[in-house]
Amino acid sequence: MKAFLILEDGRVFEGTSIGSQREVISEIVFNTSMTGYLEVLTDPSYAGQAVVMTYPLIGNYGICFHDMESAKPWPDGFIVRELSRMASNFRCEGTIQNFLEKHDIPGIAGIDTRALTKLLREKGTMNGMITTKEPGSIEEITARLKEYTVGNVVDKVTCRQKKVFEGKGFHVALMDFGAKDNIAKSLNERGCSVTVYPAGTKAEEILADAPDGIMLSNGPGDPKSCTGIIEEIKKLYKTDIPIFAICLGHQLMALANGADTHKLKYGHRGGNHPVKDLETGRVYISSQNHGYVVDTEKLDKSVAVPAFINVNDGTNEGLRYTGKKILTVQFHPEACPGPGDSAFLFDRFIQMMGGDR
Repeated sequence: MKAFLILEDGRVFEGTSIGSQREVISEIVFNTSMTGYLEVLTDPSYAGQAVVMTYPLIGNYGICFHDMESAKPWPDGFIVRELSRMASNFRCEGTIQNFLEKHDIPGIAGIDTRALTKLLREKGTMNGMITTKEPGSIEEITARLKEYTVGNVVDKVTCRQKKVFEGKGFHVALMDFGAKDNIAKSLNERGCSVTVYPAGTKAEEILADAPDGIMLSNGPGDPKSCTGIIEEIKKLYKTDIPIFAICLGHQLMALANGADTHKLKYGHRGGNHPVKDLETGRVYISSQNHGYVVDTEKLDKSVAVPAFINVNDGTNEGLRYTGKKILTVQFHPEACPGPGDSAFLFDRFIQMMGGDR
């Protein structure tokens, strides 16, 4: 069956429908990872977005449920150049096509994803529609597309109740703004007991549980829409408890301390982004998935200083807070998908809590 991707600038791409056949409007973003499509699909940070995979062949090793980063997929849509007709891997438990159908996610295959990605890089991230209906009035459709906003999607992806992953070491409170499962796993592997809290949890409840450290997770959407969460983070900042924050958590901590954020032209999404540690000068290849960045020009240097920068465009990739045991990074040290170069940051967090790693 034919399917169409219509962008807000009026450009139309024609391909073949994959997954659900329902119509969807979403923000169109691209990911440059060569593998790890299941982890991408199950990353809550993609809520409110449709993902274009730039690698031309997707689905060749099928679906392995053990690799999922959450209990379900979150993107509004999935866009590929070619969907593998056969899945071949000893761990394979299904196909992407069936996975998308089961979770009612529409997709499109057979379009020129290279041309689409170049367009998004040149013009910036755009909204788009995936539909199996022949396009009618493009003017009416583009008007609808320009009105679309992602909104506050953190409330959509966060857990509904507190949950605990037992360990014999430090007790870490993990704020779930759309946390990938590998964050808790990375802490568990280092012996930590992890309590996961819904995004709307009050700081007083977290502090009452006397955690040794606090983690602020990744998540979707514009950080400035999380006004209530920012107020609670201000309270956590005032304590002496070590805090480690990733991605959205990094942005929220910055906003809680008077800094500003702005939207990137087309964001950073993929498993091959170089970041430089400003203290050591060493460069790490990182996994990233974000459309917003902290504006260090408006950062009070007495509060925090840049810790990492993006080698490609010089944007901020991390902050170290002055006089505090607080480290925040824009990239994903837990990876999945992506390289594990920066996994040592979890060890640094253990040291911040008093460990010997």
